[in-house]
Amino acid sequence: MNKNLPVKMMTACAIMAAIMCVVGPLSIPIGPIPLSLINLAIYFSVYILGTRGAFWSYLVYVILGSFGLPVFSGFSGGLAKLMGPTGGFIIGFFITIITCGILFKLCGSNRIICIIVMIVTTAISYAFGVIWFIILMDCELRYALTVCVIPFIPGDLAKIIIAAFIAPQISRRIKVNI
Repeated sequence: MNKNLPVKMMTACAIMAAIMCVVGPLSIPIGPIPLSLINLAIYFSVYILGTRGAFWSYLVYVILGSFGLPVFSGFSGGLAKLMGPTGGFIIGFFITIITCGILFKLCGSNRIICIIVMIVTTAISYAFGVIWFIILMDCELRYALTVCVIPFIPGDLAKIIIAAFIAPQISRRIKVNI
């Protein structure tokens, strides 16, 4: 961790990483890409902790998972998970965090704007994950969209709306955003 981060922020990052480790494995296997709650935790972390805090939290989560702790979907872990069909989404969430954080700062905290920002950054994550999936699985775009995007749109929209309405309340109460 960065020595310049205040103790309260480091604690909040550690707590958010722990939350990611709890919700990350909770998934529904609906094909090669499972339905997971990790992106909900990511939306919360960006909103509550800001870009840097969310990045550090997610980095800790990914490192723990890459060392084999069962924190990824389906209680899995290890480098093989990062290199597998879901690896593009796991890595792509770093882009989501950075993009979402930057756009939140530029666009303000209006709920509608935040929802639009989360939809755009989710689309970016989908694109990264789909490209990874196509390369790894040597498949057509149509198939990749069918298994990596279309089944997840309703749930991801619900997670975005939940985050847009609950995260601001939490952020105001704990005041750790830097």
